[in-house]
Amino acid sequence: MARQLDEQIAGRFPVGQRLRVLDVGMGQGTQALRLARAGHQVTGVEQDAALISVAREALAAEPEGIRGRVRIVESDGRDTGVHFLPGSFDVVLCHGVLMYVEEPDALLAGLGRMLAPGGMLSLLVRNADALAMRPGLAGDWAGTLAAFDTNTYRNRLGLDVRADRLDTLTGTLAGMGAPLHTWYGVRVFTDTAADDAAVPEDVDALLAAEERAGRTDPYRRVAALLHLCGVRG
Repeated sequence: MARQLDEQIAGRFPVGQRLRVLDVGMGQGTQALRLARAGHQVTGVEQDAALISVAREALAAEPEGIRGRVRIVESDGRDTGVHFLPGSFDVVLCHGVLMYVEEPDALLAGLGRMLAPGGMLSLLVRNADALAMRPGLAGDWAGTLAAFDTNTYRNRLGLDVRADRLDTLTGTLAGMGAPLHTWYGVRVFTDTAADDAAVPEDVDALLAAEERAGRTDPYRRVAALLHLCGVRG
């Protein structure tokens, strides 16, 4: 996904431009730190105190110049209008968040308002059109049949969460003035891998295969996750 994000940033903004980035649901700060290292000014929003602590610890280990480019705000992301002015950011990230939000439209509308003209919104969501893939590949036929008729699932943390459909999000993005520019699949072949699985020796080939599948139909349509990029007109 990082490669996909970098591809879209490189294709939309001049080389060397320092972007204003908002990362809503920054988690441990992986993307925030990566983008700060690339020279961008990043504001991370996170509500989980434990994750904020991990992000701050990682940030503290960075050189002073990078530390100065990252700001962390404790919030659940639904009150961006309280913290920031409309149009304050060139890039807004919301990765792995919507599955935990029962009614995501208000959150998305708020994120859209944060975009400057020409700004990009990057979403990473669970693919509701492919919920039957994981149980099917695991041989759980009862779970497979049940997954065809729902947009909810139990994640690896044991939480009951929701997934999104490409067509629905396409309409939502158009309605908020940041229509879908492009989209990718993420974890086409590797969704069933265990969280603690060892990194394979041929990891470069694995990533190349995932990257190719993530931009190619019909493979990307059955990916576990969808990465959507909308652009403010």
